[in-house]
Amino acid sequence: MKPARDITRLLEIMAALRSPVTGCPWDIEQDFASIARYTIEEAYEVVDAIERGDFGDLADELGDLLLQVVFHARMAEEAGHFAFADVVQAITTKMVRRHPHVFGDARDLSPAEVKQLWGQIKAEEKAERRARRASDAPPEPHGLLAGIPHALPGLTRAIKLQAKASTVGFDWNDARLVLEKIKEEIAECEEAIDAGDAAHVREEMGDLLFAVANLARHVEVDPEESLRVTNAKFERRFAYIESKLEERGRALKDATLEEMDALWNEAKGQER
Repeated sequence: MKPARDITRLLEIMAALRSPVTGCPWDIEQDFASIARYTIEEAYEVVDAIERGDFGDLADELGDLLLQVVFHARMAEEAGHFAFADVVQAITTKMVRRHPHVFGDARDLSPAEVKQLWGQIKAEEKAERRARRASDAPPEPHGLLAGIPHALPGLTRAIKLQAKASTVGFDWNDARLVLEKIKEEIAECEEAIDAGDAAHVREEMGDLLFAVANLARHVEVDPEESLRVTNAKFERRFAYIESKLEERGRALKDATLEEMDALWNEAKGQER
């Protein structure tokens, strides 16, 4: 089977990989749960390529992410649930329906009005889904905070929970009040650490991270993106320490904390 630019060939390859007799043993034994983590990983690798500005790699990573969609769709088709064409139809229908200002009569809307309309249409879609659910289907979560996926990264999910709660006024109206809450949570973390209670430390750490996510929301910063930037900065500065020690003929394990800290500050100074 030869590569091609047509999506049909990718679907054919996936079907061949899943063929019970002649397919790939690894692909055959997979199910929705077993490849879910790969789907998440591929999405992060797309983000990584974007942040590095590597568009050659981005094309490759988008292909890997597309393969995950095709993989899930193939397994669903084998089980008689839906096929890849149904996925395409569902998303094209949704995009047309959610953009009446482009494909319908709702013209000349401001960005704020578009956002409001989008939310209204999503709420209508949710009500329609509830109405057509099979009688034997498991009950759908309900309540204001229902529908926020549990598989989201913790900080991202915290932001979404907080944003939902804010729609009914359960929120601070000043970022400085959130800063005070962070200070309070830090103090409680210190108390838990001093008490040597691991379970309490874990709980207070969660409260602290939740408060930090809340601050990020109030100052309109994506905490996941902010942390990725800091992670990259840490990697860059630590690599500087390694390279400088190597120039001196020294290994990391032999360096003192004072030496490494001095090189860290050197790297930090060069970035300014």
